[in-house]
Amino acid sequence: MGASRQPLTPELYEALHEGLAIPAHPLALTAERKLDERRQRALTRYYIASGAGGVAVAVHSTQFEIRDPGIGLLEPVLRLAAEEVERAGLTRPFMKVAGICGDTEQAVREAQLAAGLGYEAGLLSMGGLQDWSEAQLLERTRRVADVIPVFGFYLQPSVGGRILSVDFWRSFAEIEGVIAIKMAPFNRYQSLDVVRAVMESSRSSEIALYTGNDDNIVTDLLTTYRFKVNGEPMEKKIVGGLLGHWAVWTSKAVQLLDTIRKIRNEATLSSSWLTLGIEVTDSNAALFDPAHQFHGCIPGIHEALRRQGLLEGLWCLNPEEQLSPGQLEEISRVTRDYPHLTDDEFVAAHLEEWLR
Repeated sequence: MGASRQPLTPELYEALHEGLAIPAHPLALTAERKLDERRQRALTRYYIASGAGGVAVAVHSTQFEIRDPGIGLLEPVLRLAAEEVERAGLTRPFMKVAGICGDTEQAVREAQLAAGLGYEAGLLSMGGLQDWSEAQLLERTRRVADVIPVFGFYLQPSVGGRILSVDFWRSFAEIEGVIAIKMAPFNRYQSLDVVRAVMESSRSSEIALYTGNDDNIVTDLLTTYRFKVNGEPMEKKIVGGLLGHWAVWTSKAVQLLDTIRKIRNEATLSSSWLTLGIEVTDSNAALFDPAHQFHGCIPGIHEALRRQGLLEGLWCLNPEEQLSPGQLEEISRVTRDYPHLTDDEFVAAHLEEWLR
C-alpha cells in the first residue's frame, strides 16, 4: 500500500487561497536531446528567485514524452526541481505541483512518485481519455486524491482536452482531496461552468480557482464571479495562475499578480487594466502560436528563455516540435513592443549564479 494523502500545511493552504503565481516548468535539453541538468536546475532557481509561489513540473510545458520508456525523464525532472526547492531554504510558502497523466493505474503510480519526492499536489490531466465516461474520470480522480492533493485541470479540446459538464465539475468539487482547479478551456462559457459548479458544491470555500486561460489572464484575475446558490448571492474569485505563459518573464508575472491581489477588491478599476490584459494576450499569442493550433507553443517558450540565456536552444524531445512560420518574428515584435512585460535585466543580473 502506498502512503495516504498528506494535507497542505496551514501556511500553504492559506497561500493557495490568497493566490500563487505558479509557472509551468520547461525541459532543458542539449543539442543531442538529452537532459541538460545544469540549465534544468537554473530554470528552477530562476522561478524561485522571481518570487513564484510554486512550480508545476512534468506538465505539458515539460513535454509529456518524458514518460516514454525510452526517455525515462519523469523521475529525474521531478527530483531536480524538488532538490532545488529544498536547497533554496525558503521561508515563504511554495507549492511543488507534479503533472499526472494516463489511465487510473498510471495516474496513481505518478501520484505516488510525486508524493514520495515531496510534491504537495498533482495537476491531474484528463488528456487522452476522450472515450472515458465522466463517472470513470471521477473515480480516477478519487483514486489519485487518496494519494496526493489534486489540482483539477480543464484543458481545451484543441490540445487534447474535452468538454465536460457542469454536473461533472460539481461532482469533481465534492471529492475530498481536490484543493484547486486550473481552468484552461480558453472559452468563457466553459470557464463559467467550472466557477458555478464549484460555488454550488458543498466544498466551495475549500477549492481555490486558478487561471490557465492564456488568452484572458488579467481579466480572469480581476473579475469577481457572482451566482445565486440556493437563492443566496455568492461570490468567488480566480485567485492565481498556473501557466506555461508564466514560465517566461516570470518576475514580471509575479509582480502583476501581486498588484492585482492588492487592488482587485476595489470598487472601481482603471480601464488601463483592460489594455494591459490585451498586451499580455498579444504576447501569449506570439509565444503559444494559436495561429497554427499551438504547434509552436513549447518552442515559443524555449525561444524566449534562449534569448535570455536560460536555455541553450529550442530542442524538444519530439524533433517535429519547432517554431511555426513567422513565430520568431512575432516573438521579436512583442518583446520589442512590451518591454514592461519582460524581465531581461533581472535575468541578466542573476544568470551566472543560477547557472553556477
